[in-house]
Amino acid sequence: QVQLVESGGDSVQAGGSLRLSCAAAGLIFSTCGLGWFRQGPGKERELVATISRSGTTHYTRSVKDRFTISRDNDKNTLYLQMDSLKTEDTAVYYCAAQKAYYSGSGLRCDPTSPDFAYWGQGTQVTVSS
Repeated sequence: QVQLVESGGDSVQAGGSLRLSCAAAGLIFSTCGLGWFRQGPGKERELVATISRSGTTHYTRSVKDRFTISRDNDKNTLYLQMDSLKTEDTAVYYCAAQKAYYSGSGLRCDPTSPDFAYWGQGTQVTVSS
């Protein structure tokens, strides 16, 4: 089965940095579009950043120029480098992978699907002033 496991969440002061990781298993990782989402206290879940299988990135406006999404296909790992953290970045951060289908070589992500079908359990990031 597909597993996404986040790590790296912590409590930091405003202006600090954190690097989140998301280790994936059960997917042909290199075929997948991936994303980071977050849900702050009392807020709805929101998209933070995405990276396509070709490496094209997209960021929500509030994190642009502060966060960097990247991937290492050899390690089946997704990253989120977070710099210049603000108190409003406090949230549980989730990684997600695109919808996939079974092929002869394993579970391959569907490049035409806009849906994120697989989710990690989340990692808490707390930024204090």
